[in-house]
Amino acid sequence: MLRLAGSGTSSREIAAVLGIARSTVQDNLQRAAAIGLSWPLPGELTDDALENKLFARNGIKQGTRRRVEPNWADLAVELKKPGVTLLILWEEYRGSYPEGYGYSRFCELFRSFKQRLSPTMRQEHAAGDKVFVDYSGKKIPIVDRKTGEIREAEIFVAVLGASSFTYAEATWTQTLPDWIGSHVRMFRFFDGVPRLIVPDNLKSGVNHASFYDPEINRSYGMMASHYGVGVLPARPKKPRDKSKVENGVRFAQTCILGRLRKQTFFSLAEANAAIRQAVSRPIITSSLKPSSIPCRTASFPSPAFRVKTTNSPNGVWSVIGTSAFCWRQGMRQALAAGSSRSCRHWRYHCTHP
Repeated sequence: MLRLAGSGTSSREIAAVLGIARSTVQDNLQRAAAIGLSWPLPGELTDDALENKLFARNGIKQGTRRRVEPNWADLAVELKKPGVTLLILWEEYRGSYPEGYGYSRFCELFRSFKQRLSPTMRQEHAAGDKVFVDYSGKKIPIVDRKTGEIREAEIFVAVLGASSFTYAEATWTQTLPDWIGSHVRMFRFFDGVPRLIVPDNLKSGVNHASFYDPEINRSYGMMASHYGVGVLPARPKKPRDKSKVENGVRFAQTCILGRLRKQTFFSLAEANAAIRQAVSRPIITSSLKPSSIPCRTASFPSPAFRVKTTNSPNGVWSVIGTSAFCWRQGMRQALAAGSSRSCRHWRYHCTHP
């Protein structure tokens, strides 16, 4: 091949003479030019030596480093110590391996190693142990039959940890009455309660999100105490703590918003009836029953408070749906029967129904 190329024969003609592809001829000639080989070859160059020169990297797996690498895991631990930098670690590395990588390549390889560090722990869920609850970020439209006004409803989603059995329903808001009412209907649907509820850190359930000591909404805590279930909020900004419900939300959105997108609903009851039919699927009932606790026959009452504003022109009693409303206005004492307290320019009279 080199002899024919040295005599001025084209690569196409060389391929025809040798019975090989022209690309193979061009590749071999490029390899020979890269290492400075031309015709005539040195007499002492054997076939094995020629092959080693032309195909020096053959047999090396892709991604294999030809230079010695440090233990990147140990370096990642060392880098967390005070005063330690990549430059110091590289100098120590070059002290041990003088033929090692330069500083820029060393940093590039270390950052590539750190990008692969995404440790996750597989969560094992016992039957009837946890239920994960959250609201879907997307809403379902409901049309007012009289006015034609479109109002969007929230989608509440609950997923059992062991079986991934999903419960979903539509509610108008994410306020405390709807939040607790969804839990009551969820327990009734499951015909039992798990050991723990794992909610997101929405204000209706968690007043103050904290890794160590979250502050649970008082009415939400009363509901949990009523059913004998614990509340363990997910850590802030840690969606993997409630990955079950995140997957359930995606499943519910596909079944509800995807499959029901061509249907028009004129009431919340119509929407919930269609949702129950859309998300229904065969499940293994035994995955819930062995460890579940029978649901109490008496449902938890709605946490609504009657509020009257004394400077209202009509003095009409209204119902608000969160006790935290009174707490934030310094109205803790107002929850006692018959008590009242002025706050700003409003006066509230709060009684529990």
